[in-house]
Parts: sequence; C-alpha cells; structure tokens
Amino acid sequence: MLTTGFRARRAGRARDGADGAAPGRLPEVLVLLCSVGASVATVAQPFALGRTLDLLLRDGNGEADGAAGHWLALSAALLLGELLLDSLTSLFTGRCNAVWTASLRSRAFDGLLRAVPDHARPFAPGDVGTRLTLNAADAGGAPAARAALAASMVTPVGALAALAVVDVWVAACVLAGLPALVLVLRTFARDTGASVAAYQNAQSQIASRLLEALEGAATIAAAGTGARERARVLAPLGRLAALGRRMWALHGRALGRSGVLVPLLTLAATAVGGLRLASGALSVGGLLAVCRYAQLTAGVGGAASLLGAVVRGREARNRTLALARMPTLVYGTRRLPPTGPGDLELCGVRVVRDGRQVLRADGVRVPGGATAAVVGRSGAGKSVLAAVAGRLIDPDEGQVLLDGVRLDRLTREALRTEVAYAFERPAPDEGTVAEAVATGPRQVSPEQVREACRAAGADGFVRRLPSGYDTPLPAAPLSGGEYQRLGLARAFAHAGRLLIMDDATSSLDTATEHEVDRALRHSVRPGTRLVVAHRPSVAARADLVIWLEDGGVRAVAPHRELWDTAGYRAVFGAGSTEAAAPEASTARRPRPEEARP
Repeated sequence: MLTTGFRARRAGRARDGADGAAPGRLPEVLVLLCSVGASVATVAQPFALGRTLDLLLRDGNGEADGAAGHWLALSAALLLGELLLDSLTSLFTGRCNAVWTASLRSRAFDGLLRAVPDHARPFAPGDVGTRLTLNAADAGGAPAARAALAASMVTPVGALAALAVVDVWVAACVLAGLPALVLVLRTFARDTGASVAAYQNAQSQIASRLLEALEGAATIAAAGTGARERARVLAPLGRLAALGRRMWALHGRALGRSGVLVPLLTLAATAVGGLRLASGALSVGGLLAVCRYAQLTAGVGGAASLLGAVVRGREARNRTLALARMPTLVYGTRRLPPTGPGDLELCGVRVVRDGRQVLRADGVRVPGGATAAVVGRSGAGKSVLAAVAGRLIDPDEGQVLLDGVRLDRLTREALRTEVAYAFERPAPDEGTVAEAVATGPRQVSPEQVREACRAAGADGFVRRLPSGYDTPLPAAPLSGGEYQRLGLARAFAHAGRLLIMDDATSSLDTATEHEVDRALRHSVRPGTRLVVAHRPSVAARADLVIWLEDGGVRAVAPHRELWDTAGYRAVFGAGSTEAAAPEASTARRPRPEEARP
C-alpha cells in the first residue's frame, strides 16, 4: 500500500508527459483558421460599405433602398463575425501556448533525465531552470504567433487583390511602395535573431550565478563576501540591459519606419483615388473602399510584433530543446543469466574527456559476491569507474561485462533491475519517506522498505518523524547524514547482483558507517559491491581494492597487501590515526561463497 500511491503518481506523470510531448497541430490550425476568417471579414467590409454608400447616394427608389439594406446588413454581419473570430483567436491562442509550452518542457525534461550524465553536466542548474521556464514559455508562444503572422498576410494580400478589382491604378500605386515595407521587416528579423539569442544567454548566466550564491549562502555570510558575490551575480546585468535596449530599439525602428511608410502609402492612394473620382472613373463608395484597402495593404508593416515573437520563440525553442537532444544510452535486447553471481569485468576500458584520458582499466575483475573498494586521490577517476561499471556512461573504448554479458547489450529493465546505485547526494522526492525508499525498478513491499531502512541505520529516526514512514519527505526535518541513509536504504531495497556505492557514506560517522557495512554484508540481498572509498577502514573491510592513480589502475589487491606501499598510504593522508593502524578496523569477512545462500 505504501508503494501504490507512488506508482499511481508515476503513471500519472507518464501520461501527462506523453500528452505534453505530442500536442499535434490542431491548436495552431485553429488559431490560423480563426485568424484567417477574421482577416477575410476585415477585407470584405470596405467593399460592402462602399456598395452601401453608393446605393444610398443614388436617386432613391424602393429597389435601391432595399438593396442598400441588404448590403448594410452584410456589413454588420461581417463586423460581428470579425469580433467573434477575434475572440475565438484569443481563446485558441491561449490554449495553443499552454499545450506547446507543456510539450516543450516535457520533452526537454525527459531528455535531461535520459541523457548520459557527462553530457548533461555542462548545463548549470540555473541555466536548466531558465531553459525550462522563460525559454520554454517564449518557445511555446511561437506556434500561435506563427499562425497569426501567416494569417496577418491574408489581410494585405486580400486587400491588394480587392483594391485591384475596385481600381487598378490605385492598386499599382500601393504596390509600388510595398517593397520598402518588406525590407523593413526583413532587416528587423535578421538583427533581432542575434540579439535575442545573446539576451537569453545572459539571462541564463545570471540565473546560474544566483543559484550558486543561494547554495553557498551560509559560506558567503560567514566570510562576509556578500558585496563581492552580489557583483559577481549581477555582472552580466549590464550586458543584459544593453541587449534589451538594442532589441527595443530594433522593434521601435521597425515600427517607426512602417509608421511613416503606411501614412505615405495611404496618402498616395487617396490622392490617386481622388483624381479617379474627379474623372468619373471611381464612385464615392469606391473612393471609401480604396482608402480603406490602401490602409489594410500597407498594414503589412504592423507584422513586426508578430515577427519578433516568432524570432524570439525560435531562439528559445533551440535553447529549450538542446536539453531534449542530448545523447542518450541505447540499450540492447539481452538479459543476464538467471543464476549469475555478479562477476564484474572491465576489459580494455578507456574514457576520454576533452581530449584527456580520465580512465583506463584493463583486465580488472571483481568476483561475484565480493566487495571491491575503489580508492585514489581526487581526480584519479573513481567516480568515472563507478559510472562505467554500472553503465551510467559508456567507455570510449573497451567493454564492461556482468556475468559474461556486455552491459551495452542488456535491456534497460535487465540493467537497472540488477545494477543499483547509491550516491553522496540522493535524488529528492516529493512523496513520503516510504515512497522515496520504494522508488526504483523493483516492486518493494512495506516490510522490505523497513528492512532496508534498518540495514541503512535509518529506521530509528524515521520512526521518530511526525508521521513515521508516512511523513512527506519535504516536511521531514532530516540532516545530511540522515538523508544520505535514506538514499542507502533505497539502494539496499533495490539491490540486485551488483550494487555500486559512489561516496554514499561520506556524511556518516565511522561507527554508523561500520554498522551499515555489517548490515550490507548480512541483511541486504547478496551480490557484488563496488564502493568508492575515502577511509582506510572501508578499504580494509573490502575483499579487494582497486587503486587508481592519474586515471589508470595501478593495482588490484587486498588492502593489507597494498598498505606496505607508501604511495597507497598517502592516498588516505599520512600520519592519520586511522591510516596508521588498518588492522584495528579489519574484521574477518566471509568469503564470497559463504555470503551467498
């Protein structure tokens, strides 16, 4: 029952994500159709009004009055239709913006979670937040803006065609001035694109620095460096302001130029129409129509706002979907043998980052059921080896085998069911404490949740929480060590034939760490353990040690044998009490075959 709510919520999220990821084109099409309908009504109105005026000015008879009434009714209907279609356009625009924003956020977030960790690492948390909020909202508004922009072209094109029907000479006069308006829009789109991209990048820089400052708020306060940190966070603000002013200047320049050209074109059309009226080639109603059509045709310059929204949305879409386009792991079709002990082998493994080799491991084998401690100085490649061993990343060369099967040949389910991880900073969860521990590839019962918490030394403090295991995790007053023990409990509850612990006990004191190690050997499902270790006591309790140095495997041997090497002792810090006497913390470990039932 503890896990039912979690599974239901997870299924709900999956449905929401699927819906958000595929909104289709219907909302955009509805915006386009309503906008085009409103534009058609706008174009038809001047002709209907012109006909009405001409009929009313004729020497009246009943037939003429009746015809004028019909045209007047048509004019009113067109006006009401335009108002109705404009209202529907606003309604569908809001819907379109909402579904596309949700879609882009869903795709970006899904891509971020599925990405190879090394490819996601360059994106700072503040940058990710900006892409998923501001940029996604701008990008979500682009489809409706694009539809409105396309529909806005119907009005000037239709007005020009209608103008040609009413009087071809006035149409020719207006047509001569349109290239200048098109040039204004083209220049605006070109210059705005570069400014928008730079502006959005500056926004991300400020957000990233602000988040870093919030995470280190205690350190900043203690060091008294608030003023310096404020200056660092706001350093891109000057560039942001300059880019903002440039965008507004470009927008204002486009509107200003079109604002000058539109009256000139209208004035020229009115003058030509007046001459045609004086010569008898154009009626009074026709003059009214051509003046209005000239305004509508020249209104192409008013598309600058919509064009700016489209350009802004295009740049924002590229930034948001960069998260969705990150490389992901491709899984195979094989499964592990059902009775495998969990033998782990690294054959010819080589990992390169930014042209530098960060890990090389060949012929490294951890027997099934054994515990291997991975040790080395900072930057030696410990976390890289842990990531490769469980296939969070793929090596650039070589292969990793579990019970003789290459990890990249396994299905996703087979891999994640049999390989579990525990990290220094467990992932947060929005559910209860029990649901946080139950989260994973296996179905875990309430009793298994409690057993895992007891093994991780978490059962005591969990029971003291206001609602025990049903306490919402965000409301649980947990320390860093307690939170880390919940992460261990989650890994223990889902432990398969390989459990990888990457600095997962760093916040625990030595006594608690020893209790966790003992529980790991006796209370957690038997299997192979790979532990990134910083304390000699952890290495001493392991069956063997993988000693890394400068990204390479220097030795694979028991801790007691390696202790005679000065370089190995230096890894833990020379002269420390714990390092000076590893025998004191060494207890006899059962052999792998003894640990297995």
